[in-house]
Amino acid sequence: MSNFTDNMFGIHTQALGLWQKRAEVISSNLANADTPDYKARDVDFRQALAAASGSGESGGLQMTATSEKDLGGMGAIPGHESLAYRVASQPTMDGNTVDTQVEQAQFAGNAVHYQASLSFITAQIRMMRTAINGSSS
Repeated sequence: MSNFTDNMFGIHTQALGLWQKRAEVISSNLANADTPDYKARDVDFRQALAAASGSGESGGLQMTATSEKDLGGMGAIPGHESLAYRVASQPTMDGNTVDTQVEQAQFAGNAVHYQASLSFITAQIRMMRTAINGSSS
């Protein structure tokens, strides 16, 4: 069944999950905007998508988590190796690297990408329904 959905929806099934996980990471950044020494994180989407689709580079060392806490609470994220620290545009005295305006812009852009993938999947389902029923209803 997974092969069928991969053929029908293309890369959008994996992308949808990654957009969701990226939204969670950005939300975490925004929630910790006032936490001293908090370092903003982001998902390297291209690397994570390549890993999720199986087309990633297999050379190199893989990280192994022995506990959920090993990766700063991000161990459940597929492609967690693609989480990186965001470069601070305006350093703060308390060591926090979260710029709320940047994070909000990233969150809005991520929402647009998520919606685009979801719209594509919805259109594919409508086309299949039309093909099966023979009508547009």
